[in-house]
Amino acid sequence: MKIVIKNITSSPVVILRRAGYTFQRNEGGEMSFVRPLARAGYPRFHMYVLATGTDMEINFHLDQKKETYGTGTRHHGEYENDGALRVEAKRIMEILAKMG
Repeated sequence: MKIVIKNITSSPVVILRRAGYTFQRNEGGEMSFVRPLARAGYPRFHMYVLATGTDMEINFHLDQKKETYGTGTRHHGEYENDGALRVEAKRIMEILAKMG
């Protein structure tokens, strides 16, 4: 799922930390963040953020469990624009609105 935030007034790290996300790493010009939903680390929301000027583009999904690679590779993620992802996008937008 993708959301775009225009005219941000803080760094993406500060904004997303307030939304409960933890910065993971820079990856190919994008920043990676996670927000685990369980103590074991999965399921979790995982997002890639691209900051351009004062705009921030968030591309995120829900990882149901840790990825498995090899024969029959599976990522175990949800990418649809409904359900938990829609609820999480709304939550992020509400937090950003409160930040002014």
